[in-house]
Amino acid sequence: MKINALTALFAATILLISCQETTIVENRPDGSSTAPPVSGYFKKNVLIEDYTGTWCGNCTRVSWAMKQASEVSDKVVQVAIHNGNDPYHFPGIAPLKNLILPNSPLALPVSRLNRMEVWSFPETSNVQQAIDLTGNNTTIGLAMSSTVANGSINLDVKVKCLDDYNNLKLVVYLLEDKLYYLQRNYYSDLYNGVNPIPNYEHNHVLRASLTDILGEAIPNSQLVNGSTYTRNFSIPIPTMTPPSNFPNVSPNINPQNISFVAFVTRGEDNKAINAREAHANESQDFQLNP
Repeated sequence: MKINALTALFAATILLISCQETTIVENRPDGSSTAPPVSGYFKKNVLIEDYTGTWCGNCTRVSWAMKQASEVSDKVVQVAIHNGNDPYHFPGIAPLKNLILPNSPLALPVSRLNRMEVWSFPETSNVQQAIDLTGNNTTIGLAMSSTVANGSINLDVKVKCLDDYNNLKLVVYLLEDKLYYLQRNYYSDLYNGVNPIPNYEHNHVLRASLTDILGEAIPNSQLVNGSTYTRNFSIPIPTMTPPSNFPNVSPNINPQNISFVAFVTRGEDNKAINAREAHANESQDFQLNP
């Protein structure tokens, strides 16, 4: 009898633990873009990487769609990666091109959501696709604090986990805003049909990747529930080398127009699981729901 009683007690305990684990999983909040925020969870932002060029008349379609997305949601993180015969050509683009289009040429415009998802053509009609990748309840958050002064950058990037993760990578970009240069435009219904657009304001322009552009590994020991991983960058403000046929473009980055983007990707498929943008000299808290 005692053996049967102990067996029954053991089985009941296992069942209770199993039910508790199932309940925990079932009670995790909805992470979709329309779900209400649940206290203690992080907001989830969508990363849009726009492969573009000042010479590319069709690229205004994507920039217009990005503008629309940012007006619909405050959870949109934008990066413009210039390529080709362009004053802001990013020379380190090859690893990204090989990642997203390993067997095809980079024929602009090209755009990706959360690094790997194709933004369906025409992007201006599929803004909701980007918005659907945002949310209010995720378990990994980012925050940045920086000082940009006297030609130097000191930047702290923090990644906090509310769950156990492994095999994640961190990517950190330095961007520049308010770069004025003409932009080709082949659309009569965008930007009043002007072609080229003079003194077009190019924003979110990728100027440097402070990590490996495909990401650097976050130690798994720093990816446990409740942990915060901090990555510090103390560097001089980089200078750029414009293509030789743009002699009037300054190689210097304006420190007042610097911003940063940090995002975390999964090591197995390079998909971004959360992203954050910060201005220079901004000190952020995590986007934690109250």
